[in-house]
This record gives sequence, C-alpha cells and structure tokens, in this order.
Amino acid sequence: MAKPKIHTMEELAEAIGVSRPTLSRYFQDPTKVSKSSVARIVDGLERVEYTPNFFATRMNRKTTGLIGVIIPYLNDLFFTLLLEAIETAALRAGYTVITQCSHADPAIEKRAAETFLSMNVDGAIVAPLGDNSDMDVYARLNARLPFVLMDSRPKALRDVDFIGSDHRQSTGAITEYLCRVGPPPVFLAMPRVNFNALEREAAYIEKMHELGHEPQIVGARLYHEHDHFEAHGLAVLDDMFARGQLIESSILCANDRVAIGALRAASQHGLEPGAQRKGGLRIAGHDDYPLCPFTTPSLTTVAQNVTAIGQTAVDRLLEKLRAENISENQVIRLMDGILKIRESA
Repeated sequence: MAKPKIHTMEELAEAIGVSRPTLSRYFQDPTKVSKSSVARIVDGLERVEYTPNFFATRMNRKTTGLIGVIIPYLNDLFFTLLLEAIETAALRAGYTVITQCSHADPAIEKRAAETFLSMNVDGAIVAPLGDNSDMDVYARLNARLPFVLMDSRPKALRDVDFIGSDHRQSTGAITEYLCRVGPPPVFLAMPRVNFNALEREAAYIEKMHELGHEPQIVGARLYHEHDHFEAHGLAVLDDMFARGQLIESSILCANDRVAIGALRAASQHGLEPGAQRKGGLRIAGHDDYPLCPFTTPSLTTVAQNVTAIGQTAVDRLLEKLRAENISENQVIRLMDGILKIRESA
C-alpha cells in the first residue's frame, strides 16, 4: 500500500500530531526534542512519504552546515580527486559540500562566489583562475565568511590562507632527476592561464642555474587560440619534431596534461620517449594525473599530494569556523611532491 505523500512541514506536523515548531527543532537537532516527541515523529515518518527541505530546515540555524567549493575545470581529473578529498574530509566533520565550477571563465567564477554569499554558506574553499579573477568579489567573500585558497595563489590574494603544493621543491626534484639521467631538460611551458605553471617555470629556471645549465623554454605562446593542455603539448612538439628539433632531448612539461599531448606528438613522429631505441628523447610531467600510469609509455612525473591538500584545506577552514588559532594572520601550508619514475623518462 502506497504511503500518503506529504508536501509541507505544516501537513506533516498535523499528520504526526506534533506542533510545527517541535517538528522544525527535530529536523535541526533531534536532541532538542523530548524523547516521547522523537519517538512519535520517527514513527510518523515511517507512515508517510516526506523529504525535508534542506534549506528550510537550516534557515533559523546559526550554521547552515554548508561549505562552498569553487574549482576551475570539471574535465580535469586532478580537480576531481581534489574535490573527492575535500568532500570526504567535510563529510567526516558533519558538513555538506556545495560545488561550483568556474569553467575557466572569470564571470562564472564571480557568479559562483556571489551564489555562496547569497546562500550564507559557513565557509568557502576556492581554487581560483588567477589574475583574471574578480578580486572584489573575493574581497567580499573574505570579509563575510571564512575563506581558504587552494592549488593556486593570485598575487592580489596573498593575504588569504593558502593550501597547495611546493612547486619549487617538486619541480626542482624532477629537474634534478632529468639532469642526472640524461641531457638537461627543456621546459615545455603552457599559456599563462594559471600561477602554478609560472611557479614551475620559475622553479625550473632556478634549479637549472643551480646545476650550472642554461634554461631553455618552449611553448610559452599559444599555437592555436583554444589549444590548452593536451592540445597545446601536441601542437608545440608536433611542430618542433617536424623540424627535427628536440628529438633527442629531455623535455619537462608544465603539467601532465601537456605531457600527454607531448607523448602523442612523439608517437606520431615515430619517437619512443624513454626507450632510447630512437635516440635519447625523454618526456616528463608534473601532478601525477590519474592516467599517467596508463599512457604509452607510462609517464614519469612528480605527484602532488592531493589527499593532503584537500584534508588540510578543510581542516584550516574548520579552524577558522571554530575561531581557533585566530592570532595567526595567515596560514600557508605547502605539500612536497613525490617523484614517480616510469617508462617515459
């Protein structure tokens, strides 16, 4: 027999036989309701079909139990893993994550931040686009609620708490490794779409000078307007390999997605990175993108500690929500990268 459908709290209160305020308190916190009322409500909910309105049950709370998260891309598995780490940590702490994607568009990113303000989320964790972001909306976000940056740090937001990777350490480690096993690497850059690429480029230059080598950077400009990441790596090296350039070089890519495009270019030109049967070509990346072990050849890279970044970002946000460590002006926590040596280098 089908259960009767209940659409409103008023209808539900009447059907169960409790007052509307009692029912509201039950959905907010059952410990604030008498045991007899809890038993009556639980029994009543068994007899009807009713789903509480998530936002309505939180309207009168001091906390919504919501954490807003903004990421720049939905089609990037790095951010998928980062979001998974954040959601896992937030759920353990009793919070619900609301995710917005900026789709690499500053206007959409601004609207996402404004949405969080209008929803009165308890706090926000943001992976920003960069200097193209609307800094005014982030200033309002930072003034209104606890706010933590992760993954990338715009210059205008240097006073905001930040959790991310130590690109100086990680890029230095893989640059040093490539210098040890082959010729000093060329750095395959990417268009200036985020700060991480610029930090890694600077770290590469610093390490090359430290080791007594001359840095060489290629691919800093777009070959085609919409060629980012894989398409950019493919376009740059397809052009250079066709002209006989870099075919016996070590190539350090700004990230793994660029490196995947670089591997594709090598394959199209009959080159075998790491195998050395066609010369000394080596290709390496950065991030340990989940597909890296499954490329052909498998991609040597340096892994970001995604789980630690997500957990630490949530931990810091919870400290701010609880007003812990408020004497600290700012917290910056950088995670070391770990070399993942595979077939490509």
